[in-house]
Amino acid sequence: MTSILNTVSTIHSSRVTSVDRVGVLSLRNSDSVEFTRRRSGFSTLIYESPGRRFVVRAAETDTDKVKSQTPDKAPAGGSSINQLLGIKGASQETNKWKIRLQLTKPVTWPPLVWGVVCGAAASGNFHWTPEDVAKSILCMMMSGPCLTGYTQTINDWYDRDIDAINEPYRPIPSGAISEPEVITQVWVLLLGGLGIAGILDVWAGHTTPTVFYLALGGSLLSYIYSAPPLKLKQNGWVGNFALGASYISLPWWAGQALFGTLTPDVVVLTLLYSIAGLGIAIVNDFKSVEGDRALGLQSLPVAFGTETAKWICVGAIDITQLSVAGYLLASGKPYYALALVALIIPQIVFQFKYFLKDPVKYDVKYQASAQPFLVLGIFVTALASQH
Repeated sequence: MTSILNTVSTIHSSRVTSVDRVGVLSLRNSDSVEFTRRRSGFSTLIYESPGRRFVVRAAETDTDKVKSQTPDKAPAGGSSINQLLGIKGASQETNKWKIRLQLTKPVTWPPLVWGVVCGAAASGNFHWTPEDVAKSILCMMMSGPCLTGYTQTINDWYDRDIDAINEPYRPIPSGAISEPEVITQVWVLLLGGLGIAGILDVWAGHTTPTVFYLALGGSLLSYIYSAPPLKLKQNGWVGNFALGASYISLPWWAGQALFGTLTPDVVVLTLLYSIAGLGIAIVNDFKSVEGDRALGLQSLPVAFGTETAKWICVGAIDITQLSVAGYLLASGKPYYALALVALIIPQIVFQFKYFLKDPVKYDVKYQASAQPFLVLGIFVTALASQH
């Protein structure tokens, strides 16, 4: 290339009817290079010498006419119900209170509420009295709307760059809610949850504020899961296990500590169940592969590819539950073990019917079909673990 450029002696241009511009580079050895820009949008490079002629054509793109393929508005026909639940397919909303609710993703509260129920059942000390019911409801409010709402809001805040790629119409990247409003919501939910935890400890007569410590630890885990510099979610294994523990172990521990004593065997059992939670968390990673890859997040679908990751996902869910069933059987509780196995079978059926076919297309159908059996299995395990 350098030798050619060094031999250029003249450049001249002429007009022809079929092109916008024609240029000719005359070389010392009488060879020539002719280049044209045609109205059709193609550039042509012609190299000629005695007995030789080479033609290279390259398509050009008018960048002024290129538009982003990423939608800046929610898909047409979005659902107002989806908006309130904080799930995909939501309609655009301008009401700030509805937007605030959307950020807390109410659809994610039920597993935490259920975890409190399981913990209360495992304690063996819950009674259907107005006082115990009131305690459990307050604990559910702490675990669900307050601390899960805090977790989801802070996660959306630190995911705003990813959402700008995957879902730019979400409240934060779209500008529907301002930074000060988001930060205020984070603090209100966090302090509200911690305040309720303190009240529950006083109400339960705890000399050690166990529920408060659990709430504080869970809040810290939520923060380092989403926020730099640790940002646990950048690692598919660590991040998803932390998420699973937050959704299964922590609310169970809170419910059991509120009504009874948190024992080491229950801690181990619930942490084991959190591996199933890891699998559930992976389900949600498939729809964010593009944004995760662009920003360097090593979710399991990014790290291993979709095909491998979906088998890791179902393996984590199924093997964990079968291991728990084996533990119950070895503990002399065969009926509970059998009940758990009966609840695992339909989950496997739905995995093959939906998830393993297409984890992106059928993720919602799969979760709606299979997860009720998973949470019932957790409750069976809680009943088997009564103290």
